[in-house]
Amino acid sequence: MTGPKDLDPSSRRIMIGEELHHARERAGLTQQALGELLFVSGSYVGQMEAGTRRILPDMAHKLDEILGAGGFFVRHCTKANRSKHPEHFAEAAEAEAIAIEIRQYESLLIPGLLQTPDYAREVFLAYQPTATEEVIDKLVAARTERAHLLDDPTKPLLWAVLDEAVLRRQVGSPAVMAEALRHVADLARKRRVMVQVLPFTAGAHASMNGPLKLMHFDDAPPLAFIEASGVGQLMDDPATVARHHLSYDLLRATAHTPKQSLALIASVAEDYAHEDHEPEA
Repeated sequence: MTGPKDLDPSSRRIMIGEELHHARERAGLTQQALGELLFVSGSYVGQMEAGTRRILPDMAHKLDEILGAGGFFVRHCTKANRSKHPEHFAEAAEAEAIAIEIRQYESLLIPGLLQTPDYAREVFLAYQPTATEEVIDKLVAARTERAHLLDDPTKPLLWAVLDEAVLRRQVGSPAVMAEALRHVADLARKRRVMVQVLPFTAGAHASMNGPLKLMHFDDAPPLAFIEASGVGQLMDDPATVARHHLSYDLLRATAHTPKQSLALIASVAEDYAHEDHEPEA
């Protein structure tokens, strides 16, 4: 089985997942039984079949052997695992692309899906101050391309809780911040995204260790993703995902309402715009 050469990685993974599903059933194996042979959970197998998880090279070899696939998975998974995104984030970005619902908490940055190109550029320059313009341009282009997920008027559902620090930490010039926050506010006004701000006055909260992303899918179990500098972990263990869901629910309960949050974001954006136009002393 071969797919069109112009398939993007996410689409290619879905195609491979469908083949895995058929090959597993031909072999008379349940997801749990195949998972035991691969030393992973049955839900992990289900996520590979749905295209939400990568089939890594060593697992591709095992699948070809167990399912008698004649090298299919080794051949195709190499192409499917290519990504424009940093390695630690690539699998999460590809899962995000087919999620029907994304719930996210950010402690310091505007979420990638909500960033403007100028804001993203400032972030990448801070991460890689010695990188060439070509490298930075590619990173910005990949992040901007991700944001096209929101071009669909209804899905995925995106619900973001932003720490107040996201609004107050100036990334780039005041003009960059004003544009970035106005963009978030515009998406909220259009009811394309739900946004809440977790104020400093909330004090200690359920996700002080850092950002959190939860993703739900039509035909696969939910995933949780946590990220630090240069590292990321995508988790599918039901108990772990449920624990992170509780943390997110606690954050939403503590944050300003969407209406209060929109007013605050718009107000801070105007403060930055005013600062940008103040005459120099």
